[in-house]
Amino acid sequence: MQGEQTCAKIRIKEWNRKVIFGVMDSKEWFADWFDTSYYHTLYANRNDVEAAVFISNLVNFLQIKKSSSLLDLACGKGRHSITLNKLGFTVLGVDLSINSIEAAKQNETQNLKFAVHDMREVLVGQKFDAIFNLFTSFGYFDTISENEKVVQSMHEMLVENGFLIIDFMNAQKVIDTLIRNESKTIDGITFELERFFDGSHIFKEIRFEDKGKKFHFTERVQALKREDFEQLLTANKFEILNTFGDFSLSDFDSAESDRLIILAKKL
Repeated sequence: MQGEQTCAKIRIKEWNRKVIFGVMDSKEWFADWFDTSYYHTLYANRNDVEAAVFISNLVNFLQIKKSSSLLDLACGKGRHSITLNKLGFTVLGVDLSINSIEAAKQNETQNLKFAVHDMREVLVGQKFDAIFNLFTSFGYFDTISENEKVVQSMHEMLVENGFLIIDFMNAQKVIDTLIRNESKTIDGITFELERFFDGSHIFKEIRFEDKGKKFHFTERVQALKREDFEQLLTANKFEILNTFGDFSLSDFDSAESDRLIILAKKL
């Protein structure tokens, strides 16, 4: 165990060195990794049926009116946006990944649109009855101030008493059950995954080879817990209505729940 901790510390120091001395690519890690086709290959096993049930459960619980306008913030290729639209809502899905939005746009209808957008910024002149931020699409940044900027943008884009739904990993369970090394072969590509926790972020190093080229990407997400979200949201004029621990909307348990799903209302 001590050897693993020492190796993790070395990797963290190397990450910090790259940041400080400007060795890293100018893009933020998520802008780089999420815009590749390999990201979607690695996570191709996402369950669309489960996602559809989750969305239906949320809509029924919140009693969102069919006339509502909804924002899917960090929508990826738009699977949740599509589900919301099929339920009868007007939906805008936005994401920083140009490639993801290009793919999502193939599903556009009169009441379903997609656009490239940074979640830290306000969509000027647009208001929504509810904002969905799903599948751990939060906490990508280095500082709390950037988290606050996201939440403040969400607040600005919501109508009075509008709903905010955040679906995040249960960070405590992830840390407690962290699989440090894993190998996955998908579509002929073998992804070597290495995970570690530095006390504030959960890292995933992703290495693979394809078409004679070697690739290395890093995912890095803040290990935000329920109390962190409670403090962040209440400080920025949101009231937390409920906290759930899975897509069936069961009660949240920090030791056992797979997800941390927060339902809040704009004050």
